[in-house]
Amino acid sequence: MRPIIGISCCVKAFGIFNTPNHAASDSYVRVVLGPVGGVPVLLPAAGESLAPQILPRLDGLILTGSRSNVWPGHYDGPDHAEGTPEDQQRDATTLPLIRAAIAEGVPLLAICRGMQELNVALGGSLDQRIQDLPGRMDHSTPSDQPIPLVRTGKAHAVRLAPEGLLHELAGATEMPVNSLHNQGVQRLAPRLEAMGWAPDGTVEAVRVRQAPGFAWGVQWHPEYDWEKDAFSRRIFEAFGEACAAHAARPQLRPAALREAAE
Repeated sequence: MRPIIGISCCVKAFGIFNTPNHAASDSYVRVVLGPVGGVPVLLPAAGESLAPQILPRLDGLILTGSRSNVWPGHYDGPDHAEGTPEDQQRDATTLPLIRAAIAEGVPLLAICRGMQELNVALGGSLDQRIQDLPGRMDHSTPSDQPIPLVRTGKAHAVRLAPEGLLHELAGATEMPVNSLHNQGVQRLAPRLEAMGWAPDGTVEAVRVRQAPGFAWGVQWHPEYDWEKDAFSRRIFEAFGEACAAHAARPQLRPAALREAAE
């Protein structure tokens, strides 16, 4: 049996009536069916009660990227600038889900907004619009690139911590990455260890210290270019191996999950 992989959804308005929908990009579905080797399951932004109900059925969790920013009230940050997209239903779902998944050893891969959620869920804080801060750079692929390259073009290099998983997968201490983010780590959560940095010092990759299972986050978007980029593909293959191993473990205990989510 293939491992069951949960994919976090955002609440987005669609259609002429702006009807709220729970949605995730097709790129995450395709990567789960591809190098992850799992069965994708979309997780609605249904609130904190989702974690204890769904985690016993999951063998892995992908926290997706999104245009929306984590609500600053979760880390005592200043209000967002007017017009900044937020998704508090997603926050209410993913933050307790992250803590429960780590506690129970469910493999977790956090991408872009997902990495920001991981940092906030474990007690860290975020910078907003890092490109406006002194000494920082724009972490998006230049918009004058042809449309396909805005997502897959390399925005900057990331320096990888030696002897870490990403260094092993890359076979190098520095790799170019695609990037599309405005928020970034300000104060790193106590349980997180930085494993990758942009040229301006922004944390671009993290792992959870002493996690019982795979628990990593990256600020870039390997889901966009895994078909052509070997490093991106290897990240998902490593995650998939962890999910397959987790699928062979005994059923998770719902009571323990409820305690972890509180």
